[in-house]
Amino acid sequence: MFGFIKKTLSKVYTQVTSQLGGIFGKTTIYEKDLQELKEILLKADTGVKATQDIIAALTEQLESHEVTSGADLKDALAQQLEYILPSQQFDTGNVYMLVGINGSGKTTFAAKLAHQLQQQGKKILLVAADTFRAAAVQQLQEWGQRLNIEVVAGRENGDPAAVVYAGCEQFKSGDYDVLIIDTAGRLQTKINLMQELDKVKRVISKKLPEYKVNTLLTLDSMLGQNSFDQAKIFHEKIDIDGIVLTKMDGTGKGGILFAIASELKIPVYYISFGEAIEQLKLFDSHEYIQELLA
Repeated sequence: MFGFIKKTLSKVYTQVTSQLGGIFGKTTIYEKDLQELKEILLKADTGVKATQDIIAALTEQLESHEVTSGADLKDALAQQLEYILPSQQFDTGNVYMLVGINGSGKTTFAAKLAHQLQQQGKKILLVAADTFRAAAVQQLQEWGQRLNIEVVAGRENGDPAAVVYAGCEQFKSGDYDVLIIDTAGRLQTKINLMQELDKVKRVISKKLPEYKVNTLLTLDSMLGQNSFDQAKIFHEKIDIDGIVLTKMDGTGKGGILFAIASELKIPVYYISFGEAIEQLKLFDSHEYIQELLA
């Protein structure tokens, strides 16, 4: 991920990293500098709770003279951010259930993930279970044709759980390594949507009891606090294993990861950026923090 923020996430670099550099370059740090840091973190969507915790810890270190210079502050901030967002190994597994609202980049991520795993020599099966969005099934089928990956699909407005059932049957009977399921994401019927997703998850668990289901939530990074609210709703209802932050190249608010980690304790699995099929990175929190503060 070296140079990733500066080269690819230029808005994050401009609006966060470059501002932090002004503080880190100071010979002596005062309380007013911590207030400036607080404003930068809040503007970057780091979240009120995470920001308050960070500033409280840094204030203690300033008062005890553990932090006196900008360089000290940079090291201390990195330590606090890594405490909130620790590095961890992800259990990538064999079965993925992708959830998220319409427009969050879920179907594009399904294709990117399939391509990345395909490049590792794995045979993929895609399931187009977003039967309620007119273009979703067609979009996934087009990606499948382009990547030479099979796609299980049902009729428009059909029962998503029935499509998933068929997908699980084909996965069991075929010589596949990974199953990726794209699910519905309409917002106007939240209760029905969550019930539907819960039903889909039960079908997968029943048909493939020997596999762990990785439930990944795609969040549009550009939506900031709204993305955090979505994560909370989905996690409460269907228990999310990991977050996929999409459209990271379009936002200057690179702090949403810390808000999610601080309050919801959900790890970030992937960062998706751009439309190209290769533009997907397995998230490394240590590298991300080091580059964010570079």
